[in-house]
Amino acid sequence: MQNTQKEILFFIHTFWTPMIDISEKIKKIITHFNLNNYSFSKRVGVTPTTIDSIVNGRLQPDGTRKKTKPGYDVLMAIVKEFQVNPEYLFAQEDNLLKENKTYDGIPKVVAVNSEGNENVVFVPAKARAGYLNGYGDTEFIESLPNFHMPQLTNGTYRCFEVQGDSMAPNFHNGDLIFGRYVEDLKDIKDGKVYVVISKEDGVVLKRVINRIEVSGKLILKSDNTNGSYPAYSINSQDIQEVWETKMFASKQIPEISDIENRLNNLESQLTELKESLR
Repeated sequence: MQNTQKEILFFIHTFWTPMIDISEKIKKIITHFNLNNYSFSKRVGVTPTTIDSIVNGRLQPDGTRKKTKPGYDVLMAIVKEFQVNPEYLFAQEDNLLKENKTYDGIPKVVAVNSEGNENVVFVPAKARAGYLNGYGDTEFIESLPNFHMPQLTNGTYRCFEVQGDSMAPNFHNGDLIFGRYVEDLKDIKDGKVYVVISKEDGVVLKRVINRIEVSGKLILKSDNTNGSYPAYSINSQDIQEVWETKMFASKQIPEISDIENRLNNLESQLTELKESLR
């Protein structure tokens, strides 16, 4: 049995209740596609009388009308022909059509300076929750700080503040990641570091293994190996944005190593010895 049929059977057995007026929902589908009962019936493959009895009801001897419940074959035909969301027909879902989530090849909103060049939008840690819901909202993006960086061209860039230590010791809490928008998920390179935005996990900085063409997933890994951050996968339909790390700024000033200290001491001694010989 095909997946669509399984979905319909599941929702019929689970959600079909007298409270759901299926005839009204079918009427809304007809209206949504600017059809009448006759043209709708032809698309579904039934007689106009069948649709009329479902939507308007059969005339009874006492003058009332009794609506006919659509059969499984009719419902199946409606779902397949018009790509109707099964949850709309059988549950309390408001979305009439199925959601075909695909990754957008361009960011929904960009910031532009007075010269017409794209600015880098800065997403601080405190704005992460808002960004998850407002990345496509012009007003929200405009409310975030933005600036121009001549070193970052040929693409759209965002600057994200690192939160937590999952990517330590390479990236630390408070570091700034400059990422370029990934236009096609297939272009993600194994082992590179990306900022991945999804409804399930929010904004995360991870090292990525690309399995989009194999299983429709990305494998997200942390650099921190203390055991607190296991690798996990994310489905492509759950991904909203991906930004490839191109540059980063850190407040962590690298400490000099013990070997470097010894080399510095030796170099100093050698320099002093040369000067004394002169």
